[in-house]
Amino acid sequence: MAKPVAAPTLSSTPTTPATTGGTEEPIIQLVDSVLTEAVRLRASDIHIEPSAEMLKVRYRIDGVLHEVNTPPKALHGPVTSRLKIMAGLNIAEKRLPQDGRLQLTVADKPLDVRISVLPALHGESIVMRLLTRDEGMPSLKELGFSPEDEQRWEQLIARPYGMILVTGPTGSGKTTTLYATLAVLNRPDRKLITVEDPVEYQLAGINQVHVKASVGLTFAAGLRAMLRQAPDVIMVGEIRDQETAQIAIQAALTGHLVFSTLHTNDAPSAVTRLTDMGIAPFLVASTIQGVVAQRLVRRICVSCQSRRPTTPEEQAFLGEPAVAEVVEGRGCEACHQSGFRGRVGIYELLMLTDSLRQLVVTKTQASALTQRAVQEGMRALREDGKLKIRQGFTTMTEILKATPEGE
Repeated sequence: MAKPVAAPTLSSTPTTPATTGGTEEPIIQLVDSVLTEAVRLRASDIHIEPSAEMLKVRYRIDGVLHEVNTPPKALHGPVTSRLKIMAGLNIAEKRLPQDGRLQLTVADKPLDVRISVLPALHGESIVMRLLTRDEGMPSLKELGFSPEDEQRWEQLIARPYGMILVTGPTGSGKTTTLYATLAVLNRPDRKLITVEDPVEYQLAGINQVHVKASVGLTFAAGLRAMLRQAPDVIMVGEIRDQETAQIAIQAALTGHLVFSTLHTNDAPSAVTRLTDMGIAPFLVASTIQGVVAQRLVRRICVSCQSRRPTTPEEQAFLGEPAVAEVVEGRGCEACHQSGFRGRVGIYELLMLTDSLRQLVVTKTQASALTQRAVQEGMRALREDGKLKIRQGFTTMTEILKATPEGE
């Protein structure tokens, strides 16, 4: 099996420091080290968490948190103040949560950093989301859709109007799927507008609106204003309430192609979630064109992958046809001995047919929608995961972690 990621050490003098300031004070050097090491290890998030006796620093790499060597607890206050200054936050305010953003260069890479500060029992907890601007967004073909689902998704997004949803838990790649989709639709003869919280990546040729609830610019308010801009394609970052859902449905009914996200376990549940929000079932049935549910699982490292005989447990999980061998990562320098490098999506694509629309109108439960959709050719999340195992992209353990029984 793959070895765990080796815990990186935090050096007070990084080899390629982040350009966060002109002085070389120890605290600045320490913050630079944390950022530089995170970029080197391809971390998506940095967690700085104080406890009664220690300060813990963890990196999230390919969706998994890894603890690294901790600096002294006495440095928590200075490190927090340094990060607040960098993000333009109030260093004196320690009772309320604060959110900020900063741009810097780490290891010659331009980086956007979203920072969240949360007062906790033993001090302020900090989480930083790292977005590397020069890596670019993956294309639809790079996301991990099967050829059949990719073709069906392209058919869906080619429709002139209606609503298309992407659903899944936080961190499952929903925004990436939407951005890759918008890139396909972004043509000179179309106007695309998004309303997001926050805008994660800047997309050339697309008008992007950042939600500012503090001044009244909510998803609903932004969506209502966007409709007066005569867009062809609309992307709403998330449907959080009935008001936003109602406006999005009306936009889809009046000739717009609307994309948005929800947090549900599977694709059919996204349809019933809208009716649970109070949207009339006939409106949901007539506007929803399709839903894709997704998860991200770790991808086996291509530098150290090898084949081995399938275990009885794996064979029972995969079912027929029998698989003689599966792929696993041995662990190498490229993947920091984890056996995994990067992630790949697993998907459940629901396209609403006439028979499914009839079930929606009668407020049929999500389980019955799932049963009918599978009969009509939908591949469930776990089944797509099994396909990824057969193709050598990931492991049974990863699929079991990502999909509850029955998905």
